[in-house]
Amino acid sequence: MNDDRMTDRLSRRGLMKGAAALGVTLAAPAIAQTGDGTTEMESAIGGVTRRNISSFRSLQWQPYFASLKNGAILVDITSRALHFWSEDETIYRLYPTSVPLTEDLTRRGRTEIVRKVVGPEWRPTPEMKKRNPEWPDYVPPGPDNPLGTHALYLSWQYYRIHGTHDTRKIGRRSSNGCIGLYNEHIAELYELTRVGTQVLLI
Repeated sequence: MNDDRMTDRLSRRGLMKGAAALGVTLAAPAIAQTGDGTTEMESAIGGVTRRNISSFRSLQWQPYFASLKNGAILVDITSRALHFWSEDETIYRLYPTSVPLTEDLTRRGRTEIVRKVVGPEWRPTPEMKKRNPEWPDYVPPGPDNPLGTHALYLSWQYYRIHGTHDTRKIGRRSSNGCIGLYNEHIAELYELTRVGTQVLLI
């Protein structure tokens, strides 16, 4: 094994051990910072894919929220990461995400979860249909659904935190405004959150 591969494996191992010590859930691919500001994500099906996730690190909740009432979610668009803190501070999770394709599709600010759905249906917004008239008007729950297996509906119309069946999207600018997670991560976040959980996108 050459020195570069050994260093890469050790850096990944060190990151995972540090995350475990902090009680942090990282991606179900393994994640490691590289020297050039990108992040390597090793997928479960093999191979390493580089993503521009430059600041994927744990954070404290105090700079962003006055309290943890009902729990709190922070979505960092720049680092493409979602942070969750439980109300009693015993649970902290950190997940990689997909984020909107462009700034004009990106919304920042405070909102909250107003609805939770397992097996969500999907309908494109009027703006999506204008941009993509060939898209279907409706997609039922299932493997072709863009919202994956679970969806957390926000108080902003059309905005969701949801899963995705297309794992290539995670770590990229790939959505039309929503925040996407691996299906296994949105399933876990779904169980940790409640209607009323506060959400901040920065």
